[in-house]
Amino acid sequence: MKIILKNRSLLKVSGKDSDEFIQNQFTNDIRKLNHTKVQINAYCQHQGKIIALFWVIRMDEALFLSFPADLLEKIEARLKMFVIMSDVIIEDVTNVYKQIGLINESTTESFRINDSLGLLIEDSKTKVEGLSENELIWNKTCFDSCLPEIYNQTSEKLVPQMLNLDIDEAGVNFSKGCYPGQEVVARLHYLGSAKRRLFSFISDHEVSIGDSIYCATSEAALARGSRYKGTGMVVTKVKYDSLFYCLATLDEELKDEQITLNNNHGPILKRINNE
Repeated sequence: MKIILKNRSLLKVSGKDSDEFIQNQFTNDIRKLNHTKVQINAYCQHQGKIIALFWVIRMDEALFLSFPADLLEKIEARLKMFVIMSDVIIEDVTNVYKQIGLINESTTESFRINDSLGLLIEDSKTKVEGLSENELIWNKTCFDSCLPEIYNQTSEKLVPQMLNLDIDEAGVNFSKGCYPGQEVVARLHYLGSAKRRLFSFISDHEVSIGDSIYCATSEAALARGSRYKGTGMVVTKVKYDSLFYCLATLDEELKDEQITLNNNHGPILKRINNE
């Protein structure tokens, strides 16, 4: 199935220093990126918290960054600020190309995200046969793949480990050179101190990106319930067949406890055991 992705921006990074520039800014090793796959990369601030999460592809002689559209203005300005004297050109090409999500199919021109998802970049004037506008199915498949995103509501609030990007180095390479926030991210990794992870949940109540999640067990242990403290955050969500599905961060030790939304008495989120 081919689905047009309308809510994603696309930046083109070109110039002879483009690889070095991206290598010095993002968490993954751009030197390992070929012309057949998508590489997940986090763009962190100096405290190690993720500003944006990119799908990076290598096409022709340039690198393309795909990410949620609500972060375009923030990301484009920030990246350009760090170009300085490098031979790097950053262009917003969102309207020049179509971004097409592929579910359980591939083409010779597509880029593989994982076993079930792919990305196709086409000239905006090109007519693509069999194209669907049903992004709901795409979002549900991304949920089923535990594929996280960062939106404006969650920007600069989560470190890569909270999105499981360190597992099998899916989005963080620990042997590459420095990048903003590298010391914090590496310290969490080597000290084994990342306690909050990404989990899948389902609910029959509405869920929104940025919502807090709670655990009464955690509250009882904290100041004997004298104050509330969230134990995680909703990262992505999709409504499908009248139910709400979401990926949310949660303290790993609480994964088998009762989890509620926005306060200790809110709607229950049921964890899906797909980890």
